[in-house]
Amino acid sequence: MTTRVEQKRSANVHTRHAPFALRCGALLLDYTLVVSLLAASTFVAQLLGGGARFFGSTIETFGYLLAIAAALLNFVVAAGLTGSTFGKWATGLRIERPDGESLGLWRAFLRHFIGYPISLLLLGGGFLLALLDPHGRALHDLIARTEVCIAPEYARRFNER
Repeated sequence: MTTRVEQKRSANVHTRHAPFALRCGALLLDYTLVVSLLAASTFVAQLLGGGARFFGSTIETFGYLLAIAAALLNFVVAAGLTGSTFGKWATGLRIERPDGESLGLWRAFLRHFIGYPISLLLLGGGFLLALLDPHGRALHDLIARTEVCIAPEYARRFNER
């Protein structure tokens, strides 16, 4: 008797765990998106500096709020509902649960806003754990019980290489 996960994986061609370098590229794209919003708002605020300090600081505050909203939408809403952040989508990766169920908002929040900081507090060692784990899971994946795989629509192309 096959389990639900085996059925889903066989339907998804050959699910492969994401290479570490590709995961790093996806994370870089995600953080570039958020940081570029902060940089743009700071730049505009500095351009309006001088006599317009109140207006400049309002723009900078708006930039911070926009960056927080973008981070929540990207890391929680998009990841929780679709299994991909912007960076993971652009690199053809997908965040999955080992049991084949959808990620969900709580698990996405746990992974990105609790797990990532813990991985960083260990001087990045939590991220490097993905190199040692047989399933390619980093510390934040273990905390949230997730794994990062090549998206099914890209798996066939990846297997042909």
